[in-house]
Amino acid sequence: MDSASPGPSTAFSVSAKHILLSEILSVTSVMRKNSRWALPIPSMTSRDSALASSLGLRVTKSALNTYASSRGSTEQELMSGFQDLKRLVKDVQGAHLCSNSHMTAFDGYVLDIHSLPVSTLLSPFLAIIRSPLSTGPITSAALTALHNFFLCGLVSPRTASLPSALADLSSALSSCKFEASDSSGDEVTLLKIMTVIQDAMCGSVGQSLGDIEVQLSSYKAFSANKGIQEVLRRSAEGTLHQLVRTAFARLDDLDPDIEERKLTDNGDAEGGEMKMSVSASAPVSEEKASTDGGSLESELTSPEKGEEPTEEKPPETPSAPRSAYGLPSILELLRVLINILDPNDKAHTDSTRSTALRTLNVAIETAGQRICAYPSLSALILDHGCKYLFQLARSDHPVILQTALRTIATMFETMRPKLKLQQELFLAFTIDRLAPPTAPFAKNMPLAQRALTNSPRPSGSVPSTPHLGPTPPELDSEKTPSTPRLLVPPARGDTRELLLETLCQISRHSSFMVDLYVNYDCDMNCENMFERFIEFSAKVSLHMPKTGHAFEKRIQGIYPIQGVGGNDYYQQNSQYLCLDLVLAFVGHMTSRAEGASEKWPPHFPAPEDLQHAKSTKKMVLTGASLFNTKPKNGLAFLEENKLIYTDTNEPRPLSLARFLKNSARVDKRLLGDFISRPENIDVLRAFMSLFDFRGKNVSEALRELLETFRLPGESQQINRITETFAEVYFATQPEEVRSQDAVYVLTYSIIMLNTDLHNPQIRKRMSLEDYMRNLKGVNDGSDFSTEYLVNIYESIRKREIVMPEEHTGQLGFEYAWKELLARTRQTGDFLMCNTSLFDEDMFKAVWRPVVSAIAYAFITFDDDYIIERAIAGFRQCATLARHFNMPNVFDFVVVSLSQATSLLSDTQPSQVPNYPVVEVDGQPVTVSSLSVQFGTNFKGQLAAVVLFNIVNGNANALREGWTQIFEMFQTLFLHSLLPSRMLQMEDFLGGTSVIPLRRSQPARAPPRSDGLLSALSSYLMTPYSSSTDALVPDATDADVEKTLCTIDCISTCRLDELYAQIMQLEPEALVAAVRALEALAHERTVARLKLESDDVSASGTGQSGPYTLPYDPASVFLLEMMLSIARQTPQHIEEVWPIVFEHLSALLSTPAQYSVLLIERAVVALLRLCQILAERHTLRDQVYLAFDLLARLPPTVASSVAEQVVAGLSLILQQHPDIVRSQTEWNVIFALLRSTISHSEASRQSFEILSRFANDGPEQLVTPDNFTGLVNALDEFATVAGIAVDAQQQGRRTQALNASNSPIVERGRKAVDMIADLRKFWNRFAELAGLPKNQIWRQFGLPLLSSLAHQASNTSREIRQAAIVHLQRILLGPHLPIDDDNHGQIEEIFNRVIFPLLDELLKPQTLLRDPLGFPETRLRASALLCKAFMQFEAREGQQADIRVLWIQVLDLLDRLMHVDRRDQLVSIPPLGIAFRYEPDADDMRIGQYEAVPESLKNVLLVMNAAGLLVPPTTPEDTRDERQVSLWAATHERIERFLPGFLDELIPTPPPQPAGAAAPAPDADAGPVVP
Repeated sequence: MDSASPGPSTAFSVSAKHILLSEILSVTSVMRKNSRWALPIPSMTSRDSALASSLGLRVTKSALNTYASSRGSTEQELMSGFQDLKRLVKDVQGAHLCSNSHMTAFDGYVLDIHSLPVSTLLSPFLAIIRSPLSTGPITSAALTALHNFFLCGLVSPRTASLPSALADLSSALSSCKFEASDSSGDEVTLLKIMTVIQDAMCGSVGQSLGDIEVQLSSYKAFSANKGIQEVLRRSAEGTLHQLVRTAFARLDDLDPDIEERKLTDNGDAEGGEMKMSVSASAPVSEEKASTDGGSLESELTSPEKGEEPTEEKPPETPSAPRSAYGLPSILELLRVLINILDPNDKAHTDSTRSTALRTLNVAIETAGQRICAYPSLSALILDHGCKYLFQLARSDHPVILQTALRTIATMFETMRPKLKLQQELFLAFTIDRLAPPTAPFAKNMPLAQRALTNSPRPSGSVPSTPHLGPTPPELDSEKTPSTPRLLVPPARGDTRELLLETLCQISRHSSFMVDLYVNYDCDMNCENMFERFIEFSAKVSLHMPKTGHAFEKRIQGIYPIQGVGGNDYYQQNSQYLCLDLVLAFVGHMTSRAEGASEKWPPHFPAPEDLQHAKSTKKMVLTGASLFNTKPKNGLAFLEENKLIYTDTNEPRPLSLARFLKNSARVDKRLLGDFISRPENIDVLRAFMSLFDFRGKNVSEALRELLETFRLPGESQQINRITETFAEVYFATQPEEVRSQDAVYVLTYSIIMLNTDLHNPQIRKRMSLEDYMRNLKGVNDGSDFSTEYLVNIYESIRKREIVMPEEHTGQLGFEYAWKELLARTRQTGDFLMCNTSLFDEDMFKAVWRPVVSAIAYAFITFDDDYIIERAIAGFRQCATLARHFNMPNVFDFVVVSLSQATSLLSDTQPSQVPNYPVVEVDGQPVTVSSLSVQFGTNFKGQLAAVVLFNIVNGNANALREGWTQIFEMFQTLFLHSLLPSRMLQMEDFLGGTSVIPLRRSQPARAPPRSDGLLSALSSYLMTPYSSSTDALVPDATDADVEKTLCTIDCISTCRLDELYAQIMQLEPEALVAAVRALEALAHERTVARLKLESDDVSASGTGQSGPYTLPYDPASVFLLEMMLSIARQTPQHIEEVWPIVFEHLSALLSTPAQYSVLLIERAVVALLRLCQILAERHTLRDQVYLAFDLLARLPPTVASSVAEQVVAGLSLILQQHPDIVRSQTEWNVIFALLRSTISHSEASRQSFEILSRFANDGPEQLVTPDNFTGLVNALDEFATVAGIAVDAQQQGRRTQALNASNSPIVERGRKAVDMIADLRKFWNRFAELAGLPKNQIWRQFGLPLLSSLAHQASNTSREIRQAAIVHLQRILLGPHLPIDDDNHGQIEEIFNRVIFPLLDELLKPQTLLRDPLGFPETRLRASALLCKAFMQFEAREGQQADIRVLWIQVLDLLDRLMHVDRRDQLVSIPPLGIAFRYEPDADDMRIGQYEAVPESLKNVLLVMNAAGLLVPPTTPEDTRDERQVSLWAATHERIERFLPGFLDELIPTPPPQPAGAAAPAPDADAGPVVP
């Protein structure tokens, strides 16, 4: 038989009368086959009917109906019913439908047979179905007939008396009973019942069914699914699903308001208890009753009566028309389906629940969204439906679990707006099962969730008491406290797969994460479900102990738990699912960032309010956590953050009480203890004043109070609570209570009664009589009414007062569920909007575990699809980081990917091995160990390409990630894999070169006249060459191929583009990049030096001198990159300079401990940066810090870098001639130049710089600020020349050095001339700068003369002679800037110029430097001494006391006369060689005995002529005191070395007559020197 739903298009070629008669024949034929039905059949009723007709009596339809309904009590009556029906329709002329007619059966029937009531036509068939005397085959034949009647249109919307017929049909089908025959035939009969029900509900007459008929049909259809074979059961269940779809689809055609109003008017209130239930107590047949226990039949029972109803009589035909079925029947059907799901109802098996679950899923799939419009239906789903479904989600039965999860997913898919808290509970519980946390975090779990984890479940058992633990003391109060969790049995194997698949299905919407954040994370009373969901999917779990279970290898998110064995398939698939959750979140957020965002609905709460609620929630959770740990600290935090005591008009106790009552995170045990303390009595009163006890029974009022906190255990605290409650409650003027004391006693009695009735340890329960007896006379001396106490007793007996955190199991779950429903009425609908308004806050909260999860998946998974998804996830994270300006995300992505590239190494060797170099396509290729390994690491290559593709274009977003970038650059450099552009370094001498990878051992270059080679010449200039002395391994073809793969990968990474982008970074990113370079360079230089030197010191090897690091090419590479970035970003030099200078100063502070090339590159870097600094007026002081650092280099180091220093300094001074502005700055410049003198080529350049300064060009470069420094620098050049001559003489070279054969001497000679020539600037300074002569003398004149005097003792004879000539000319010339009246300046000439010169010349070691030339210099110096004294001191009018200075002159002359005599035998200290000096006799006589006396003679005669040196006169001495003392001192001193010389030269005059004047000596006369 075809079970398809009938339709009006079904065509028949025969009349309806024919079909009716044929079906009667079919049924009666089957009946006659049974022996019971083979007896003769009486026909009394038929004859009566015929007789009435023959007599002309009218037979009414009602009579016919009554007649029909009264048949069926015996076999004969059942058979006679068919006979009577045949006689009734025998004479009716039915229209014959021609076979070639195009008319349907519906269109072609005539009014004759269809004018009969259809209930009359169906009555015999229904009697067979209803009768317990029938057998399976008979009932099956009758059901087949009914099915054909629907098909042929005999039962149609136009049929007469259709409502009553449908009522009869529903009643008959619901009470179908027949004797058992064979089991297969009986099961087919049940399947035919389903077919007829489907014909009625799903066909054209379905709209005519009433609510009762639909309910009866639905119950029968559901019961037919039990106890039959699998194939038939599935077919029947499919029919049941079609019936349910039809019924629930009608919700779209109904008006919710009208239907709900009808429902209320009929007394079926919303959320009322289920009126009907499906039981399995009545058997279909006697055989089935004895074998199957009644599993094949269902019957309607009433919960109130609880007993099986008696056999029903056919209902009377309704007299008035009625409306089609609507909400009542659908509501009742939903009630039955949900009631079967109750896991605590043992009457239903898992198979029954499975069928009910699938049917409920069909109903929700059909009309889930429409159900939300009907409060009565949605109330069922929200309350009992969700409660039972969530409990079944803990089942160990795989079918129950799978079906329950599917139904839950469908429910959330279609009814999510109404299931806000239910979804929170399900998600939290599911995550707990998938990623169970540690036990200590379960203390403050939301009560509904905690109860759910301990509620009974079918086919399984759970611990009756959960393992709770204290809140960990290390909870960080600065962070939002995570919701503590209960340790629940973890999901394993298939169960885990189902739960994860369900989560993925629920979260597939693009707005899912946004909805979680808006509805939960921004709700004060909800958990941070979004953060927890992401953390579950991505957070790392480090270690879990083994338990030995086959599937114990669990994972938290996509990270496997280490140390646990298990099935790899389950683990991997779970990882894929969790990764899919993470990637879907990132992908949806990226789509919103790119514009696929919905507009925030105006009727939703303002986004600003939600964000404020989120921030407030964090503080509230922190405050509650602190309060739970220590109330005093918690209150201080809450007050500090203005969460309490904010309203000055509100009493402080009331403000605190309001917070404690409304905060779900406060520990209820601690709350009860806190408010019941003596010092908090005001808080307790304020707390109770927040309750509205008006009109409530005392037991209900106490129940409401005790559901908010846990009663403390101390009796005094309980007493305070009870007294305060009595006071507050009595103030509401309750009925029957006469005093506050009566309330107090009642309260205590209720607490004791609650414990007595519900404590499992108490066996003898308190009876009502006992309770009433205990309360006699306590109502202010009188008794409470019996009714009043009975109500209290019954209230406590039926519903235990459950205090928070007091009970577990089913009782605790019921209380927790009640709390959840109460919150549901207040929380409102679930907001859904795919908006991007909250994406930034969301991403900031979870980006770290998200990126970590993607990185972990990328590194560990081998599936190409997963790797591709992970790569997309990285790019999307980078897009979001750029969109939200979150550089830390970029950093984390770079760090994560860099670890997967294998281009980072914990240890980098400073010495690069000799790798083989092969030529490929004309290009040299270095086959290194890294290039071979990396060429086979496909995952590493992918990571590198993804990493650099992300960084390219997003370099400005990087901060800390630059460290990894440059580390990889460093690794690639050491293995010759970087582009050549990144290997170049520039200097001031050789232009651009390449950083050498290894140090070579070249031969020492011979000196050259035009300068020495740069220090770079000691290194190989190509980074990829190697020493020919070293053994180079051979490269195989496979190694070359792998290396080429590596090169291709590096080329794809576009490193040169990234390098170019670095030069265009914004300031913040640029500084981060330079800091990363500096840190890496510091690690390879300063830090490494300290580490290795400490190791050497600790080893006790006894190394002499400081430890020196070997050449490290990576340190040079990092330095060069740092310099390149700084030079190419001059606009950011202010930010970059301090970082680079810190590293350079660290290197140059101990330059002898590093390789020469590294120090040279540091010097070049410093000078190149100084070129940029010189352009910034605010940074010019930094230039001199750098110059000073260079000037203080040790001589050996300074010599090695001298060329670079001079070249760089010269370039800076040329480009910025105005950079030097003060004397201090000039001193630094000159000090830097002086440091290069030891290097021949550098000294030449330095001298050229000084020459440019000293030359009198168009622009006067010599200034008062640099005059002294210039003199000192030139003096240094002359001194160096003397040292060179001295070294040559001690080396016993045959050819003496002079200006013609030595550039050094030539520069020294020129330097002396330049010093002397600088005297021309004295007058200019006086004229232009307006400096006084005294200042010019002290600042400029005296230093210049001192320098010439210093060089007058130079070893070089040319320099010495030039110096003394220039000195004599200047001293005795007319332009000496001294004041004649200032005797102090004259004394300075002698004391600081002439005397030091003669002292130096008189030293024996001075004579040894040039034994043949220095005597002449002495003579010149002695002559200069005498001439200078005569010019400055022995002049007329001299008023100063010259006695001391004159005696010093005589002392020097004395020493000059006798120096050769004392030093005939001398020695040369450096070589220890003694020799005797034997000068010519004439020279000696002139030198020692004639020249000095002659010079002295001239001085004495001048002094005598000037009236300074006057001999005594007789008889009366007319000299003044000064003349007397000077003559005496002079006479006494000259007598020591020239006895009688003074008396002979200036004899004592004879006595003169009075008034006669002594003749004046000839001042111009002087001794003639032969």
